[in-house]
Amino acid sequence: MPPVREVVRVNGSTRSATARPSRVSHGAPRRLPDSAAHVAPSGSDGTPLWLRKAGGYAWRLIAITIAIAMVVFAVLQVQVVLIAVFLALVVTSVLDPMVSAMSKIMPRALATALSMILAAAFFLGMLTYVIYSVTMQAPKLASQFNNGINQIMDFLENGPLPFTITNDDITGWISDGQKWLLQHSGDIAGTVFANAGGVFEVFTILALGIFTTVFFLAVGPQMWVWFLNQLPARSRLKVHGAAGAGWYTFAGYARGTVIIAVIDGILAYILLSIVGVPLAAPLSVLVLIGAFIPLVGAPAAMIVAAVVALAANGPVAALIVTIGIAGIGQVEGHLLQPLIMGRQVSLHPVVVALGVTAGTFLGGLIGAVVAIPVIAVTWAVYSKLHTKEPPLTDRLPTVKETVAKSDEDSD
Repeated sequence: MPPVREVVRVNGSTRSATARPSRVSHGAPRRLPDSAAHVAPSGSDGTPLWLRKAGGYAWRLIAITIAIAMVVFAVLQVQVVLIAVFLALVVTSVLDPMVSAMSKIMPRALATALSMILAAAFFLGMLTYVIYSVTMQAPKLASQFNNGINQIMDFLENGPLPFTITNDDITGWISDGQKWLLQHSGDIAGTVFANAGGVFEVFTILALGIFTTVFFLAVGPQMWVWFLNQLPARSRLKVHGAAGAGWYTFAGYARGTVIIAVIDGILAYILLSIVGVPLAAPLSVLVLIGAFIPLVGAPAAMIVAAVVALAANGPVAALIVTIGIAGIGQVEGHLLQPLIMGRQVSLHPVVVALGVTAGTFLGGLIGAVVAIPVIAVTWAVYSKLHTKEPPLTDRLPTVKETVAKSDEDSD
């Protein structure tokens, strides 16, 4: 920039002077005096910026918490409907491959009807087999239970334990229990009548679940396209992609859980049959059902099977059953789940434990069953919509290094 000539009047005379433009440095900022070097920046009202940022994050966190609480409250109010829809989605994910294969040679509606009939026949056949096995083994089972209970009582009374339990003690406990039942019979009856509506809810869930499953299997794609058409055009593909990732994860979890549960039931039946434990078929079905409840289902089934083995065959058989079912659990966790589910559902065991615990407190047994697929689907949808940043590749500094660096910066 050329210099600018200015006219300056000094004591009545006129002189010309050259004014040079000031140079503005666009490089490093001007160094503050030492007295102001450590003053934290603040807003217009004097509030430190770190406090303003923390307040912003705080009210956003409060808003998210309130929204989640409202969703959970709304879910609990229509729990019957959501359980029916959840069961319908599970059955749909399991039967959809069969319906898709059969629909290539017949109408999809007919394929849906045949698939549901075959699934119902399998379930009723398994239930019939369990009832038949219990009925046929009842006389032999009573004799084995009497012998097993006598062995247990002899062990408790004359065994190496530091305490003894005699028949008189057990008789006294039974008498105390009968007295307690007589004293609280009115409360128990009131509780039973108050929960009588639960039977109606079960039938409602089954009827609504079957009804919804039929439509999901028969016209599910058309229903989904209709839903997408109700959204803005700019959001349809994004919603479809996120929902597809969630359905992929949910279907993988449902199918994998069913397959693993069937394998667990078969392995438990083989183990109990080899040991000679009565009611091997019902106990294997119990193990199959327990596989649908993460963390707590399999141990509960193991305890029941071990108690039956202890009462019928003695402590050695109970120990063998306990070790065998624990081994089945290890095979499930380290072989079946990674092999069958693969990367469709990859949740850390800590997340599974926390999710099951939170689901149990919020929704009881149903909450424990639903918690893991809900978390898995939520994470899949979030991963689909979230733009991932480059991962950390360098070694993170240790706590000692971080403290030393902070001390250097402060000096």
